[in-house]
Amino acid sequence: MIKIDSSKSRKFLDESRYEQIVSLSNKSFSEIRTKSGKGSEWLGWRDILSNPNDALLNEVSELGDTIRRDADVFIVCGIGGSYLGAKAVIDALGPFFGGKGPEIVYAGHHMSGRYLKELVKWLDQPKSDGKPKSVYLNVISKSGTTTETAIAFRILRDWMHNRYGGDAVKRIFCTTSAKGGALNRIIEANGYKKFVLPDDIGGRFSVLTPVGLLPIAVAGHDIRELYYGAVSEFERIEKSPESLIEYVSVRTAFHEMGYAVDVIASFEPELKSFGGWMQQLMGESEGKNHKGLYPTVHGYSTDLHSLGQMVQDGQRNMIETFLVVDDDTVRLGIELDKQNYDGLNYLSGKTLHEINTKAWLGTSEAHFEGGVPIINIHVDRINEAAIGALIYFFEIVTATYVYNLGENPFDQPGVEDYKKAMFKLLGKPE
Repeated sequence: MIKIDSSKSRKFLDESRYEQIVSLSNKSFSEIRTKSGKGSEWLGWRDILSNPNDALLNEVSELGDTIRRDADVFIVCGIGGSYLGAKAVIDALGPFFGGKGPEIVYAGHHMSGRYLKELVKWLDQPKSDGKPKSVYLNVISKSGTTTETAIAFRILRDWMHNRYGGDAVKRIFCTTSAKGGALNRIIEANGYKKFVLPDDIGGRFSVLTPVGLLPIAVAGHDIRELYYGAVSEFERIEKSPESLIEYVSVRTAFHEMGYAVDVIASFEPELKSFGGWMQQLMGESEGKNHKGLYPTVHGYSTDLHSLGQMVQDGQRNMIETFLVVDDDTVRLGIELDKQNYDGLNYLSGKTLHEINTKAWLGTSEAHFEGGVPIINIHVDRINEAAIGALIYFFEIVTATYVYNLGENPFDQPGVEDYKKAMFKLLGKPE
């Protein structure tokens, strides 16, 4: 269950204007539900939750189990929404060593020659028992021509075929559009297994399709629980959208007041990559026509020792969204030490969760007193269902909020500008 506490932000707002924005938010949500707003042809991420495809979930889950039993390394080759969603979930549910499965490695999200060379070198190195690593490759690209991913896939595909010969076909999996595009031509030429990213779902809204589900399944996590956690949140918000409307309205009000930054923060290190997924989801969706709140991710308490000063005493142009986990499932505590050289005996008998919670409460209070509007988003615990719910919550929040700004949440025209300039410098044919 997701709960919103905006009490430390509403105190900065004019209530009469806030109520007007609530009406706007309800209208924006209605446009999503009726598919009458800008970019409504891209709402497939809602449709797949209203009509779950259990056969696909079973297929992906079974393939994930098969790969996991044999693989030492699973390479996810993609950029933006093609890998950030999977990484967010995998890091949240298994922060060390990729969870319960093989080591998950990411490629195709930049153009560093050093990184790719070192990756291939590491793949060539045998395991501690002298046996070669068992490697599988999953490329995700709707077009197959995204430069970063295409370069990495060409190099890694060649490595796979050199290592495994004809058996490489059984180890390479592609997620792309139903038809058309360069990747489909490569699939047809080589016979790779293919999963389809529906045409009406954009990359940053695709984590609950095979784009994210296959890597998550390979990592050993229950994708059915993840998916149906999102379904439950979808159904909850359809019936009672109050939490959605509250968060969207608060963000809209501060944007209207000239605030420029939304600090996405958590005291749970497992959620740092989830913040990275949120950053792309929000940044590409709302950054249009000089609008939007710049999303930045802080991992506390670590970043309190580097960025805390800026949040506390810097420009008052930011709000702060805390992701808060309420349940203490790990009963790790502080024991009494007779010598007490470190001075920590005042904490004896307390769990790390209790200490971490007090750190969040103290930080939240200090930042609020320093003039930063605070929004707390609570979940009961970190598990597949809770992460699935958070995924849908932030997807629908983003779409509704961007409609409030009068923009299309589902395009990204600015992304094409750097590509045009880069291609010109590289001499790409017209």
